[in-house]
Amino acid sequence: MTVLPDLFPGTTSVPFALGLAAHGDRTAVITADGRVSYAQLAARVDATARRLGAERRLVLLVGANTLDALVIHLAALAAGHPVLLVPGDHPEAVQSLIDVYDPDVVAHPDGGAWVLDERRPVSAHTLHADLALLLSTSGSTGSPKLVRLSHENLQSNAESIAQYLDIRDADRAATTLPMHYCYGLSVIHSHLLRGAGLILTDLSVADSCFWELFRTGRGTTFAGVPYTFDLLDRAGFADMELPHLRYVTQAGGRLAPERVRRYAGLGHTAGWELFVMYGQTEATARMAYLPPEFAETRPEAAGIPVPGGSFRLQPLPDWPEEDTGELVYAGPNVMLGYAHTPQDLALGRTTTELHTGDIARLTPGGLYEIVGRHSRFVKIFGLRIDPAQVEAMLTRHGVTALCAGDDEVLAIAVAGAREADARRIRRLVADECGLPTRAVHVHIVADLPRLPTGKPDYRAVRALSRPAPAASPGHTLPPGNSPGDLCLLYAEVLDRANVTEDGSFVSLGGDSLSYVEMSLHLEERLGHLPANWHTTPIRDLRASEPPARPSRTRVLETSVALRALAIFCIVGSHIHVFGIKGGAHILLAVAGYNFARFHLTTADRRERVRRAWASIARVAVPSMTWIGFILLLNDDYTLANLFLLDSVFGPEDLKTGMHFWFIEALVHILIVAVTLLCLPIVDRMERRFPYALPLGLAGLGLLTRYDLVGLPGRTEMPDAVTVFWLFALGWAAAKAGSVRQRLLVTVSALATVPGFFSGDPGREVIIMAGFALLVWVPTLPSRERVNQVAGLLATSSLYIYLTHWQIFPLIDGFSRHLAFLAALLFGIAYAAGVSRLLKLLPALPSPASSAYRRPYTGVRRLLGSGSRTPS
Repeated sequence: MTVLPDLFPGTTSVPFALGLAAHGDRTAVITADGRVSYAQLAARVDATARRLGAERRLVLLVGANTLDALVIHLAALAAGHPVLLVPGDHPEAVQSLIDVYDPDVVAHPDGGAWVLDERRPVSAHTLHADLALLLSTSGSTGSPKLVRLSHENLQSNAESIAQYLDIRDADRAATTLPMHYCYGLSVIHSHLLRGAGLILTDLSVADSCFWELFRTGRGTTFAGVPYTFDLLDRAGFADMELPHLRYVTQAGGRLAPERVRRYAGLGHTAGWELFVMYGQTEATARMAYLPPEFAETRPEAAGIPVPGGSFRLQPLPDWPEEDTGELVYAGPNVMLGYAHTPQDLALGRTTTELHTGDIARLTPGGLYEIVGRHSRFVKIFGLRIDPAQVEAMLTRHGVTALCAGDDEVLAIAVAGAREADARRIRRLVADECGLPTRAVHVHIVADLPRLPTGKPDYRAVRALSRPAPAASPGHTLPPGNSPGDLCLLYAEVLDRANVTEDGSFVSLGGDSLSYVEMSLHLEERLGHLPANWHTTPIRDLRASEPPARPSRTRVLETSVALRALAIFCIVGSHIHVFGIKGGAHILLAVAGYNFARFHLTTADRRERVRRAWASIARVAVPSMTWIGFILLLNDDYTLANLFLLDSVFGPEDLKTGMHFWFIEALVHILIVAVTLLCLPIVDRMERRFPYALPLGLAGLGLLTRYDLVGLPGRTEMPDAVTVFWLFALGWAAAKAGSVRQRLLVTVSALATVPGFFSGDPGREVIIMAGFALLVWVPTLPSRERVNQVAGLLATSSLYIYLTHWQIFPLIDGFSRHLAFLAALLFGIAYAAGVSRLLKLLPALPSPASSAYRRPYTGVRRLLGSGSRTPS
């Protein structure tokens, strides 16, 4: 390996990381923000390498498909600093590895910039001279078991891949896989080796923005795991015009032979090739590939060894067949060995060949074929079962499934089937394996559980068959904080079946009111509420440990507290118990905040829009139902109220008509926002400018806030038009990723709220204070009982608001305070009754989630209440 003259003596580095400047002005990286040449990339790498210094240190890099992360990675490799590459989208895993390995430098994003947190100038560890890279084999779990890779491993594997793929300097590869995943990293290394270009992005292939960038960047190749091809089917890949596409690669798990054949046929027709590959992290990335000419005729084969590598078959007693055994690989890309502790970083090579754990056979044509997995075998009732063979058998019967097991049961997750099919599948598997049917558990799910890399999540499949504790008559939520217990908790609160550990609150369809209930239960289970828990997979929540001593001290989400206080103040003001006004307008900002958090996720455009329309329905339908019921009893309201159009068509002289102005405004604003997001160009803008877009919309909203524009033929603007700017500012607050952005959105609110309520500065102060809390204080200190009360009020807020107009007049003449209490209690009871009734409805399938979902679960709305004039 190459030695830089200004490096610490004895330090080696990776040649392709040092040779970037040799490719001159060729395009190295293409992002949504522009292009970077190899000369520019080399200059940035050199500057960062000099910042890291000549003394070798352990650099933990939070992986991301960004230019800054790429520069830091290459700089560390060039300067000889071992890199511990960790998943950037799992902060718990990052912290776990920091705690175990105590890196000397931590490179991570902070707001819009990347930071090199230099914890010490000289390494605290003994680092072997050959050590270049540390990768995890367990995805995002934060497991301390790492693969130790050398400079030679990285260079030889990149050269091998570049050779059999015939990578050219004119090629441009899109980063469709995470950088911290060995397959995704090998794409980066092999293309930089040949002076080819990278289309650097973290967009999904299901996103139209990805294909726009791929076309404009003249992309020639991309990589995919089996799940990627599911997304390609959904995105209509077969009909796309991709004039520069030269080849597609697949690895990361077995792709069904019929799909290999189909995609190879697509490529043959369109003029590109399909390379099916086989590898493991322990082999740096790749061990075998199937030459494209065999993809249609031998789609079940793993192929031949990569250049420089070789296979042998080690006989196994359970596999007596000739030319069959455990596949053992040898080559210059075989890892140095594993690391479990920082002391292992001083070790040299402890592994000379790699026992893959896969059972393979050598075909007469010289191709290797994987026929089973040695380590996945389970023994049930004395029978040795290969789950991979069960999956293959089900595939032949047209069933898409994942199979895993333990010593007691065989768990099977089946996608796209009906509950009625479960019995047939159970019988089919039991007969095939010779098992009693009680040992086969079939679980119908909408999508098979996947790891963030797209690989099958077999641990989540096994978790599906964990027995649930018996439900008590009171339907008590299951105790405990293990992953299995948390899955049961999520299933109960979100009213879903088959929740797995790879799901998060947002991906499982949680919204703002189920968020209230879930946050309270989760904080009670874990002892604290983890940051960004709503987007964190359940499996990663288990790293949170309960406090050493039980405590009644809790925290309460600020958005939950604001919603509870707002409905409390709104109802109290209407009954004239007190006169604290401004709650409804705080709730508009909270609505925008929650809209951004729960609906503007990384899901594709259709899924985001579908979920948003469902949330609108969960506000509008209960409101229209209640108003319709009251219409049958008296004439306080009109048909304009029933259809939530009073602010547009309602009579101006009917004072009771404005009772539901807030719900009207919220529904109208959401309809406009979702309609805009239906447009591909707006969807792309939101993803590219998540903070600037709502801030710009807030600016447009100020035109009506200050009466600078009007509607023809109207003396007054509809409420939704005049208060939209508050919703947009809440949206921007949720997307503010830095102190500067939070300051800007706060100043915007503080500058525009004054004067909105002429002659009522107290109300304006309350609105400004509530908004500032929402932006700057994510949680408030609380107590367990306070959390329970706040959760009840926030979760029931829509129903309290809907019903209090009819409840408090019944008691107001006797006692205002009793009327106040009765209005709150009736709304809470009504919410609980509706929730229980809706849980009895049959479950409906949701095509984009990992289980079945009921259309209305509990009292779960975008948020719950508001009022205009009195509050």
